[in-house]
Amino acid sequence: MLSSLPELIIGIRQGQIGSFPTDTVPALAVLPENSPLIFAAKERSQDKPLILMGSDAASLWSFVKGSPEEREIWQQVAEQYWPGALTLVLPASDRVPVAMNPTDPTTIGLRVPNCAIAQTILSQTGPLATTSANRSGEPPLLTMAEIDRAFPEVLTLIDEESSAISLVSGTPSTVAKWNSNGWEILRSGAVKLE
Repeated sequence: MLSSLPELIIGIRQGQIGSFPTDTVPALAVLPENSPLIFAAKERSQDKPLILMGSDAASLWSFVKGSPEEREIWQQVAEQYWPGALTLVLPASDRVPVAMNPTDPTTIGLRVPNCAIAQTILSQTGPLATTSANRSGEPPLLTMAEIDRAFPEVLTLIDEESSAISLVSGTPSTVAKWNSNGWEILRSGAVKLE
């Protein structure tokens, strides 16, 4: 369902799934408590968690728990790579709905996209549960028109400015998980973590 920016923001706030460009691939997004809607729409396995995307790092830190030393390390990495194509998998606080990561609710992936339109949306909705816009196991859809055809029930941002789409790299984010030994790369992507 092609939607203007205000319609998309209102719809997401009211509990619907929205889709918009990011700096990597376009996202399907919902309020975190509505995560089951994305699993159903994508026909996605429960063992593939969603990512919590925020407009800035400050909006995401309450969703994780760790020692002051760990938080300092995470914030240094965030300052270096966010906004950008790096997802940090960190210990989840009790603010994260279990529905975002049903098989391992102890962790949560966090990301701040380097995309003005995504940041505008996230600044008005608050952090959202997100994933790539595609059926599970299929390649990510890269245009709003493709997403609208594949997911007619999803509020899909009208491509008002083609420049928004040209920012999509098509390369997924790098996923790095924190553990007692430091960072473990779960998926290589657009960013090389030093």
